Amino acid sequence: MNTSPAIEKVYSPQAIESHWYQTWESKGYFAPSGKGEPYCIMLPPPNVTGSLHMGHGFGFTLIDVLIRYERMCGKNTLWQAGTDHAGIATQMVVERRLNVEGKTRHDLGRDTFVEKIWEWKQESGGNITRQLRRLGASMDWEKERFTMDEELSYAVREVFIRLYEEGLIYRGNRLVNWDPVLLTAISDLEVTNDEEDGMMWHIRYPLAEQDGHLIVATTRPETLLGDVAVAVHPDDERYQHLIGKQVKLPLTDRIIPIIADAYVDPLFGTGCVKITPAHDFNDYAVGERHHLTPINIFTPTAHLNDNAPKAYQGMERFKARAQIVKDLTSADLLEKSEKHKLKIPRGDRSHAVIEPYLTMQWYVKSKPLAEPAIRAVENGDIRFVPENWNKTFFQWMNNIEDWCISRQLWWGHRIPVWYDDKGNSYVGHDEQDARQRHHLSNDIKLEQDHDVLDTWFSSALWPFSTLGWPQKTLDLSTFFPTSVLVTGFDIIFFWVARMMMMSLKFTGQVPFREVYITGLIRDSEGHKMSKSKGNVLDPIDLIDGISLDDLLQKRLYGLMQPKMAEKIEKNTRKEFPEGIPSFGTDALRFTFCSVASYTREIRFDINRLAGYRNFCNKLWNASRYVMMNTEGQDTGMNESVMTFSLPDRWILSRLQKTMKEAHTALAAYRFDLFAAALYDFTWNEFCDWYLELSKPILTSSDSTPEILRGTRHTLVNVLETLLRLLHPIMPFITEEIWQRIAPLCGKTGPSIMLMDYPQVDTKQIDENALSEVEWLKSIIIAIRTIRSEMNIAPGKPLPILFRKGTASDKAHYQHQQHWLVSLAKLDSIKWIEAMDAPPPSATAFVGELEIFIPLAGFINKEEEMARLTKEMAKLQKELTHTEQKLQNPQFADKAPAEVVAKEKEKLEKTHQLFAKLEQQLNLMKNS
Repeated sequence: MNTSPAIEKVYSPQAIESHWYQTWESKGYFAPSGKGEPYCIMLPPPNVTGSLHMGHGFGFTLIDVLIRYERMCGKNTLWQAGTDHAGIATQMVVERRLNVEGKTRHDLGRDTFVEKIWEWKQESGGNITRQLRRLGASMDWEKERFTMDEELSYAVREVFIRLYEEGLIYRGNRLVNWDPVLLTAISDLEVTNDEEDGMMWHIRYPLAEQDGHLIVATTRPETLLGDVAVAVHPDDERYQHLIGKQVKLPLTDRIIPIIADAYVDPLFGTGCVKITPAHDFNDYAVGERHHLTPINIFTPTAHLNDNAPKAYQGMERFKARAQIVKDLTSADLLEKSEKHKLKIPRGDRSHAVIEPYLTMQWYVKSKPLAEPAIRAVENGDIRFVPENWNKTFFQWMNNIEDWCISRQLWWGHRIPVWYDDKGNSYVGHDEQDARQRHHLSNDIKLEQDHDVLDTWFSSALWPFSTLGWPQKTLDLSTFFPTSVLVTGFDIIFFWVARMMMMSLKFTGQVPFREVYITGLIRDSEGHKMSKSKGNVLDPIDLIDGISLDDLLQKRLYGLMQPKMAEKIEKNTRKEFPEGIPSFGTDALRFTFCSVASYTREIRFDINRLAGYRNFCNKLWNASRYVMMNTEGQDTGMNESVMTFSLPDRWILSRLQKTMKEAHTALAAYRFDLFAAALYDFTWNEFCDWYLELSKPILTSSDSTPEILRGTRHTLVNVLETLLRLLHPIMPFITEEIWQRIAPLCGKTGPSIMLMDYPQVDTKQIDENALSEVEWLKSIIIAIRTIRSEMNIAPGKPLPILFRKGTASDKAHYQHQQHWLVSLAKLDSIKWIEAMDAPPPSATAFVGELEIFIPLAGFINKEEEMARLTKEMAKLQKELTHTEQKLQNPQFADKAPAEVVAKEKEKLEKTHQLFAKLEQQLNLMKNS
């Protein structure tokens, strides 16, 4: 333990954060203790070559708060660390590096290229883990996993093989999201759909058996070459006589049928829809219902293939579009064209327009796996927090489609399937295993499937593969099922649901008992943070600070849309004219927690971060005050007799109440309420009130040794307990201060993170002390408010008159007169009879007690009348709002009776206070 007698005068997070993290990690404090009830959280694995973004910083902070809290509560905690191989993202990074050298991956060949990626992973893969350490993440680095580790790769192959052998994995020719630049299928999550300017072309499809035509509108005229039908609604009277007839497909020599399908919206456009099953997901479903054979007109690079008329073969899709529009016009088949706003699907990595594309891929049959997962949520075996996410989960799971798990990449888990010359397929962990399983001789030539598995496939196994499955390891038996998953709502389908499906299938158990769904971090105006918008904030820049020039360079480098540079620079200069100052990790973590409510979207305002940096300063300075008044003094450690003053008993009681609020908030994953409770107690009650109340005791010659000992004991013990309460959310500053404070309390231990989290002791709650001090605070606040509004110097002693009040007010006054005089800076306090008229005075009311500060020599009569008028206007606004609320049947009839009664009581009290102020104003006018 650090027994250095003093801490620095100024709080400097840079001076303490790296030191303490290195200490914790080097001493193995993050590892499971092996004692207590197991508690485990899986780190949602970030991309191995990625960087920490605000979503990571937010979610990972919340996980660390839970882990540190449960560790201090005595549980055997494991925060499982690890990273994802991120197939597309990582392959793209390495390919770009090769492109700079004038090479492609094909120049190297598959094996050499994959070796290059492993080299890049070794070189850059530690960036994200370094940043996690900066954030204070207390995960067990000794157990760190990587989705391409041999053990995890074995688990991936094992799952594939078992599913294949059960008939739950198959290969089929189906429609996928196809990236024509990366030349691979991608998931919906990797597709952005932003609104862009486009065109709508209205094309005439001549009737084949009679004169006339149908008009079909499309935003993709090049795809008409793949049309296999025109559909109308079966109840649309305009076209019922044409159902079953045929049309001539423009620019081709094909005849296609007119079909009826309820998919068509008769009110949209002309009510006629072209059906192109090979290039549209909705059309694909229509085609299957009507047994229409899809016609694929594109190559993998989105050029027109041999299924298109000869004139268009080999043309790039957008050049073909222009030519087709030109040819339609020449053939008098274009009715009209018009500008049209539409959502364009683009690959989030390549920015290329994505094509729905018919191709041979591997799929998982999802429905049989989804059913146990649905039951687990219905039965309460898995609980979503907030609970409303159940509906989202059920909606998707009840309509789940088969999952495309193959990707046309080189980096990733290669599909464990081998083919012979006849196209027969064989599964196995490797070629030798495939031969043994299927009794194949060595003279039969086998070739492995070239595709790799979707990254989400290995991620779906994360909760149990990281713990050693399929081996029956100690970690697996101890920590599985895990306790809670903390993640964003955007990957409920892609990750959360699939983990449930795979865990129930292969372990027979749920992967986690609770799923806490966080909101998504937006900028201060509610916009999504993205590179293209230029509004991204790097958590490390908020911790360390960054100059304006460096921030601009970061935001403008590598823009996909260079035309946005000027706007981004202008906005950045306006928002951060001096760059971003250093706030430190603890302030950032507290800010993240303070905004972590149940809302879907969370606005991140940097001004709030500045406020929590001030909170760190407040805690630091309060600790210095405590140490200056207790070091070298008797703090009651030797069982000496102590007398606890009213403020001592009050702060100890408030501490217990705060502990209860903290435990309750975290049990409900209300990190915002957890942060608010600790902030309010620290700033408002401990720093602003208790420390002030302690000063008269510590400086008074009337204070006995027992009272002095009691107050010093309370100072150090409340602060030490407060540090432990705050530690999960602010680990660095609390450790630094605790090392100095603990010896003054007789606490021993190498680190605050290994100490017990404070537990509520209701015997320490003194309701009488709480009532007494709340009365004292309300009187002092009323007097200070008048001082502030009337510009009376804070230190100028004032005479005070009390009138009326209850017996309780008078009893409180008898006990607390010396506190009032000291803290409110009073010259005298005098009670006047209820019927006596006070001299012209500034007035305040606390319940039935009337407080007067005579104007003579202190207060301007006109200013006081203006103050009373302003206060009455404020009350009138409150009265109107409350009256309207009570008159609203939606509230009066439907709200709980106790809530309505509370509003009525509030209305009555406000009326009484308004009447008192009005009476005082009239007295002043007439004086």
